[in-house]
Amino acid sequence: MRFPDLEIDLLRAFVAVAETGSFTAAADVVGRSQSAVSQKVLRLEEILQRRVFDRTSRSLSLTRDGERMLVAARQMLEFNDSVVRELREPPAAGTLRLGISEDFIPGELPKLLARFSRLYPGMHIDLMTGLSCSLLQAYDEDRLDAVIAKRDGTAQRGRVIWREPLVWLAAADYQVDFDRPARLVMLPAPCTYRDLMISALDSVRREWTAACTASSLMGVQAAVAGGLGVTVLGKSFVQEGMQILRAPQHWPALPMTEITVVGEDSKAADLIRPLVAFLTESLARNGALTLVA
Repeated sequence: MRFPDLEIDLLRAFVAVAETGSFTAAADVVGRSQSAVSQKVLRLEEILQRRVFDRTSRSLSLTRDGERMLVAARQMLEFNDSVVRELREPPAAGTLRLGISEDFIPGELPKLLARFSRLYPGMHIDLMTGLSCSLLQAYDEDRLDAVIAKRDGTAQRGRVIWREPLVWLAAADYQVDFDRPARLVMLPAPCTYRDLMISALDSVRREWTAACTASSLMGVQAAVAGGLGVTVLGKSFVQEGMQILRAPQHWPALPMTEITVVGEDSKAADLIRPLVAFLTESLARNGALTLVA
């Protein structure tokens, strides 16, 4: 018995809806109208003779068959993209000395790099992580070919590829006493987060004290989760056991943080280009960032 073919554009629309959680958001991801995306999902359900989504006027969720289909669809799309890329583009091969700031998608980065290595088996990434200032120094000393780093507001280096809202964070059970100075968890100077916290609190005349100084963002997270104080980080750093503080009179509004790529015009440009394209495309599909054109 011959079964009908699963068309790639149907799978791509289905995965976009599953990952974004709505037909409207999926339409932006795949570059089609909302009605076109809906028709593609309906067509997929006709081929499978199974419902992949439970839909109501207020919610959208995968059925059990939809969950099984999502795993297979992702594998098929990855294989399709890999084959097309291999035939249409010269295979990227070589060693890329890459620095990635701790600010950049801490929860997503490991699995994205693992997937990238499967798509580009000829590329070896010599990875360095750390604070943006240290990575940019290593780049200037020719110890790195490219850096994905946080823009500090003074040195306008590189191309912005990602923006994320900054938030005030504290432990979920942290009790704030507004009659006392705010207890801050911060990185050593110079640090954009540190300067931003201080200037924001000064703008509302809120007194503060340094409760903890950590040497890494992981250390800042641990100190905040442990209840030592509050800090400012990107929204992607929120984890279980933390809360976002929202009282505007005490915790003033914060700007977006910007992540840039430095080194796109270097001698390793042919290796940097596919990696940056892969990261931004993957995160845009997952709704994990605000992509910058």
